[in-house]
Amino acid sequence: MHTPSTSTAPDSGRQILLSHFDDLEQQNLSSTLGMWFFLVSEVMFFSGLIAAYAVYRGLSPEAFHLASRHMDKWWGFANTLVLLTSSLTMALAVRATQTGDRRAIVRNLLWTAVLGSAFLGVKVFEWKAEIDHHLFPGKHFVVPDHDEEHLKEYLEKTDGHVDPVKLEREKGRFQLMFVLYFFMTGVHAFHMIVGIAAVVLFALLTHFKWFSGYGQTQTESLGLYWHFVDVVWVFLYPLLYLIE
Repeated sequence: MHTPSTSTAPDSGRQILLSHFDDLEQQNLSSTLGMWFFLVSEVMFFSGLIAAYAVYRGLSPEAFHLASRHMDKWWGFANTLVLLTSSLTMALAVRATQTGDRRAIVRNLLWTAVLGSAFLGVKVFEWKAEIDHHLFPGKHFVVPDHDEEHLKEYLEKTDGHVDPVKLEREKGRFQLMFVLYFFMTGVHAFHMIVGIAAVVLFALLTHFKWFSGYGQTQTESLGLYWHFVDVVWVFLYPLLYLIE
């Protein structure tokens, strides 16, 4: 992502061509290509996490099923709507850079930051509820009694008696579900925090006319990042909250 010098008139509405590019199109494509390379590396990272989740869920479907029932799917659904709305405001900000409406750029970027913060607020509320119920992995983690009884019934159905080794393994996989849940949603939240900070920074830079050409290239790259973070959540929500 390139940030042109402010030595020329940044509020003229014309994008500045840096000396090492032949034209503006090449400059914009280079910036977009750099962001796509970064996003591809992010896709590989999250794909590894999702693959690990799928493998362990396949090994212990009942334990993962019971653990996923502790997720509040309605809060997750509300957060999905919040993120999709933030994608809309980000798209409107990008559109405003194309039409040269500086106030609309700043307004839509700030709305994006507000919606992203609302998503994090709901997520923190969910995490607190799960921690209060001793579902955070570690020495204080407790498998709820009704889930342990269900696991015993599940194991009885398969071989007629409860093997204590198998029961402990299933209880371990029950906790593993929360390890993956907290790690994946935590990493996603970290990306959200980075995105919100960047959105607020871009809103300030746009307001003070620091970008040339209304920051179209920079805001488009930021929009790609924001949409990617939203898409990751669209995968995480059904995976963690809905699939039984």
